[in-house]
Amino acid sequence: MGIMTFEGVVDKGQIYLKSSVVLPDKTKVYVLVPDLEIQQVHLVSPRLMHPEQIADFEKEVIEVAPDADIQ
Repeated sequence: MGIMTFEGVVDKGQIYLKSSVVLPDKTKVYVLVPDLEIQQVHLVSPRLMHPEQIADFEKEVIEVAPDADIQ
């Protein structure tokens, strides 16, 4: 068993081989993509559209004694 290399292109998400090779169904293949530039994604933290509304998002911390009764 050996490794063979075929050149192809991707068109609308489908891989098409340039040669007239016909591979049997369920053939395991590996795709190597040379010279691909990967675009970096920059994620930013969410921001308030209206910063003056920051008071609406204040948290209040209430400490309860560990032996407090549950009602």
